[in-house]
Amino acid sequence: MAVACLTRSEHGSIILTADGDRIEIPAVPATLVDTTGAGDLYAAGFLSGWTTGQSLAESGRMGSLAAGEVISHLGARPQVSLNELWKDHR
Repeated sequence: MAVACLTRSEHGSIILTADGDRIEIPAVPATLVDTTGAGDLYAAGFLSGWTTGQSLAESGRMGSLAAGEVISHLGARPQVSLNELWKDHR
């Protein structure tokens, strides 16, 4: 399946499919400290979900959650395990 994810900062993200589906994912509320790594962590969260059988919407939420975590502190690496982050927000 062909998929594109467009991140839009505080406006969340949009997931588009080749079939014409459009899924809007809200941003996760977070205190902005440093945006370094936000796109990479969104991709990591999204791909973690998608490759383990989650829906596109759930995968997008995982991406938003990961991006929200990394922008809340200095540096491009998460300060918590992303697996723990998923468990805490299900």
